[in-house]
Amino acid sequence: MSAVNLTVGDDGILVAMMDLAGRPMNVVGDGLMEGIGAAVDRLAGEGVKGMVLTSSKADFCAGGDLDRMSRWTTPQEPFDASMAMKAVLRRMELQGKPVVAAINGHALGGGLELALACHARIALDDPRLKIGQPEVKLGLLPGGGGTVRLPRLVGIQQALQICGEGADLSPAKAHAMGLLADTAADRDELMAKSRAWILAHPAARQPWDLPKFKFPGGDSRSPAVAQVFAIAPSVASQKTWGNYPAVQHIMSSIFEGGLVDFDNACAIESRYFAACAMSQASRNMIHTLWYQLNAIKKGASRPQGVAPCKVRKLGILGAGMMGAGIAHVSARAGIEVVLLDSTQDAADRGKAHSQGLLDKAVKKGRSTAEKRDALLSMITPTTDFAHLAGCDLVIEAVFEDRAVKADVTARAEAVIAGQAIFASNTSTLPITGLAQASVRPASFLGLHFFSPVDKMPLVEIIVGAKTSPEALARGFDYVLQIGKTPIVVNDSRGFYTSRVFATYVMEGIAMLKEGVHPRSVEVAGLQAGMPMPPLALQDEVSLSLGLHVAEQTRKDLAADGKPYGEHPGMAVIRQLCEIGRVGKKAGKGFYDYTDDGKHLWPELTALYPVAARQPVQRELIDRLMFAQANEAARCFEEKVLRSAADGNIGSIFGWGFAPFHGGALQFINAIGAKAFVDRSRELAASYGPRFEPAACVVDMALHDGRFD
Repeated sequence: MSAVNLTVGDDGILVAMMDLAGRPMNVVGDGLMEGIGAAVDRLAGEGVKGMVLTSSKADFCAGGDLDRMSRWTTPQEPFDASMAMKAVLRRMELQGKPVVAAINGHALGGGLELALACHARIALDDPRLKIGQPEVKLGLLPGGGGTVRLPRLVGIQQALQICGEGADLSPAKAHAMGLLADTAADRDELMAKSRAWILAHPAARQPWDLPKFKFPGGDSRSPAVAQVFAIAPSVASQKTWGNYPAVQHIMSSIFEGGLVDFDNACAIESRYFAACAMSQASRNMIHTLWYQLNAIKKGASRPQGVAPCKVRKLGILGAGMMGAGIAHVSARAGIEVVLLDSTQDAADRGKAHSQGLLDKAVKKGRSTAEKRDALLSMITPTTDFAHLAGCDLVIEAVFEDRAVKADVTARAEAVIAGQAIFASNTSTLPITGLAQASVRPASFLGLHFFSPVDKMPLVEIIVGAKTSPEALARGFDYVLQIGKTPIVVNDSRGFYTSRVFATYVMEGIAMLKEGVHPRSVEVAGLQAGMPMPPLALQDEVSLSLGLHVAEQTRKDLAADGKPYGEHPGMAVIRQLCEIGRVGKKAGKGFYDYTDDGKHLWPELTALYPVAARQPVQRELIDRLMFAQANEAARCFEEKVLRSAADGNIGSIFGWGFAPFHGGALQFINAIGAKAFVDRSRELAASYGPRFEPAACVVDMALHDGRFD
């Protein structure tokens, strides 16, 4: 059965309808390209005036077949696949008859490359429709001609942005930049305009096949473009620290392709595509950000046999930064929200948080006043617990104090229905302990959001000792309902994300204490691929909060008769808190915060003198990354983590573990368990037992195992 259905209308126009069997979306692979090749053969036949390439599925084409890519073992395979795709597309655009891509849904990656090989592109005028080259987000570059055709169509500078940043374009923006010939209001108009374009352009040719073709804005030799390439590598290096080879390869492919003819440019692109496809960074990212992420979103961590449900009415206890953020994203998802605090002013301020975000969206043209007002009407700020009646779910987001949390839990449970779920947004306090204040611990779980809630994509769901599968399933469904990604972990102090995240900042602080220059510490964090350096990040979350959590942990462990082993970096936090340097919120921590920006506090090197002999940056990077990966492995070993996928996605989406490594556990997979154990033991010998490799990794090293 062909992946492309062909029909010729009375007007002589061939409609090639992509419909790849067994797939929810069309993806570029052997099957689809064979179907398009057959369509080109039919196009060459007598009586056919042109061809409309479109899709019978909801989307035009989603991109390359990653299942096929995952089976490649040598560079020759991706090179040959890339060149084979281009041969079909080149035959299509040189056949001598007009071809129009009627883009009825998302056209991404290889899907956009199919459209670029058509003589014109017309798309539905739907702001939700995405057009773009997102391959860089998986460590790849466009291998079907994207870095060759885009520069020749919209100019080198715009092509660099589209391919190098991987951002989606709306049809309106794509039309404005000349990527689309037109837009259409609905499917009927889309097909009508496509047919009309073909009849109006019987001898259509691609711009780059015309004798006097010139790159819009100049080719790679032109002074204006040379200036772009003089700056672009430095900007890319500043953002990526060289950790994402695809970015460099995209720039190289576009630059070199702008010096040669079209066919040679295609061959150059295929070589860079092969280099990307074989890179460890791409393998890591595809493994985690495609396969594992999609498995989670499809419910791999959700209890089976529990009917799906939606939250209709949500109660939030505490209208501070977190509570207000949760209210906003929930109302945005169409959920009625009761936002409760101890005073009406506090509750109103919580709702005002949404007002501020929505006003900005209206000002920037991303929303309307009517949509803003409709969303705000979904949030009811109050001090009255009686308003919680009818809530399907209540989320407690008050201060990290057991007594306060216990009080609001009891007051809420006195009002809500017996089948409602109660969740705590705590970031560190064990859920099983908090559930002791509940009269129905089976319906009690943790929903740990991250700040700022409207931007951070993850919610960590914590299962207490008595949490039922039904409660977990309902919490999981709610997280998906508000457009977030859920990971599920078992109860433990600090759970997974807070526990492992702490090792990153604390290791950086320990380096400072040892005499490592603070700037070297910060640069090491960025070189490692983390979104923020450790000292600056601790300032963001506040030193006083870190001290509070440590003291609470000490008390809890003492009450349980367990020892408390303090990280060497905690002495630094305690010392800075004693002199009032508690973080960004106070305008002073490891950094000074002024109207001119932030700067490392000059007295840091007086308080913690810089050692005469400084370690190499590789040593610092290893300490930061191995500390996190090893703690993640311990979480897996202790069954805090329920799956490697939850561990990898949680590390990237939760605290920004370097995405090119594919997550904290994939970091170990990529290095190899034996190499990880050997290096961990070297670090342990130099810096202490906290680096001793987790027992599960030691076992993997002996049996050639991995985290799957």
